[in-house]
Amino acid sequence: MIWTILLIFILVAYVIFTRLFIIVEMREEVIQERLGKFKKTLKPGFHFMIPFVDRAAYRQEMREQVIDVPSQTCITKDNIEVAVDGLVYLKVMDSYKASYGISDYISAAVNLAQTTMRSEVGKLTLDDTFSEREQMNENIVREIDKAADPWGIKVMRYEIRNISPSKEIVDTMEKQMEAEREKRAEITTSEGQRQARINESQGEQRSQVLVSEAQRQRRINEARGRAQEIQLVAEASAKGVQRVAEAISKPGGDLAVKTKLVEQYIDEFGKIIKKSNVSVLPTETANLKTFFEGVGTISQHTNEGSSRMPKQHQPKGE
Repeated sequence: MIWTILLIFILVAYVIFTRLFIIVEMREEVIQERLGKFKKTLKPGFHFMIPFVDRAAYRQEMREQVIDVPSQTCITKDNIEVAVDGLVYLKVMDSYKASYGISDYISAAVNLAQTTMRSEVGKLTLDDTFSEREQMNENIVREIDKAADPWGIKVMRYEIRNISPSKEIVDTMEKQMEAEREKRAEITTSEGQRQARINESQGEQRSQVLVSEAQRQRRINEARGRAQEIQLVAEASAKGVQRVAEAISKPGGDLAVKTKLVEQYIDEFGKIIKKSNVSVLPTETANLKTFFEGVGTISQHTNEGSSRMPKQHQPKGE
């Protein structure tokens, strides 16, 4: 009997003790109600309460919370089904509104995030959903934050975690990507071949230009060489003619020229006779002896006249 009374006393003391004061931790806030009505918001620390009159109605987490948004099927603008999931980061800014403004702000935030995500995905094509993630995240945060203001919560950010098309779409995309890679490879190959042909034609053109330049320069050099050769021959011929003229103008020069002509005539005539089968000789040949005798007489008289000339009139070098 005594132990029963003692046990009852301990239970009553525990209930009174636990209801007499409350400890609020640093990471939360507590909503205090008195006789069913809101009394005040208890901040972190030690607080006294009236047993059976006051009670801690709600405890709100004041730290930033990460909530997983389950995957759901969305339809893109080009009628392709994709499975999209994400993460929403929110924080309780007003514990009173979070307690009395909505029954479960976490569930409400998740459902609102899913609804907004379906709406945003429906505005974009499949390709844009991959490239416009940042813009989609900003739009979802803005829409959720606007609706969650009466709940006393603040959506810090939203992150789309995965965008997963169906298997058929993935196969189609892989084929499309493979075709795109093949097209790019063909374009690159054709560009390389075109550039190679251009380089070859340019090289051939430059080679032809160089060859033509070389030929032109060779012809110029040859022409210059021939011109110089002709000039030298002309100058030599002129000098020779001048010397012959000077030699002819000297005493005995005329006879020397005639003698030289006769010698050339005899040489050429001898060559003609050797090459010819003609046995008949021209009449002039019979008179060659008389001609040579006359030339010998003229040469003798010329030499005698030269020996009788005074020494001062004799040419130099004799």
